Amino acid sequence: MNANRRPIIAGNWKMYKTGAAAAALAREVVAQVAGVTKPEIVVCPTFTSLAPVGPAIAGTNVQLGAQNVHWEKEGAFTGEISAAMLLEVGVKYVIIGHSERRQLFGETNEGVNRRTKAALAAGLRPIVCVGESLAQREAGQTAQVVSDQTRAGLAGLSKDDMVATVIAYEPVWAIGTGKTASPAQAQEVHRLIRDRLGEMFGADVAGRVRIQYGGSVKPDNAKELLGQPDIDGALVGGASLKAGEFAAIVKAAA
Repeated sequence: MNANRRPIIAGNWKMYKTGAAAAALAREVVAQVAGVTKPEIVVCPTFTSLAPVGPAIAGTNVQLGAQNVHWEKEGAFTGEISAAMLLEVGVKYVIIGHSERRQLFGETNEGVNRRTKAALAAGLRPIVCVGESLAQREAGQTAQVVSDQTRAGLAGLSKDDMVATVIAYEPVWAIGTGKTASPAQAQEVHRLIRDRLGEMFGADVAGRVRIQYGGSVKPDNAKELLGQPDIDGALVGGASLKAGEFAAIVKAAA
């Protein structure tokens, strides 16, 4: 982590927890991270749990995030959700282009770009995900894939927009598999992303953007991962569903 960038730890609850259970988990998280000020802390429940979780974290050091957003303000888009709908229930951050959205639901770099711009225009802060699959890593394509996703996903953003955006590097092969990129592997790709940002937006902006690592982050590996110079936080999956584990990762960032 770099002292000039405030770390950010976000929990992606994926398709787990109905409303009451999500609110209970949120209250547990609040209790366990009370008084922690250094990292920004975000929880991202399912759409139906946003409304019950909001009041459970209101006025605390934990902020509300969503897992996706559509690029249009409204319209005939069955199954989608707009930025205004998220803002209405108190959402501040939104995950965009998660590897599961790309792999399972066909989301593209162009779609990621449109969602990111729509989120920013509405005043939401995007967490834009990039990362390579195992086949791509083994074929030596990591740099190309991550560079392409970064350039295409962030094309056309202003410098101010870029500073308001968080990037999450998720090696797809390390999500839910128990495999984790080594701190050196993770740092190498984070550095690559920051270099791409420098080419696109200038060194000053690149130095201010926060880049999270996401891929089987757990209490026992968090400190070493977060100790890397270009890793500014974590996008936490499974461990974020256990308040104690999530709190331990938050404290590792503190």
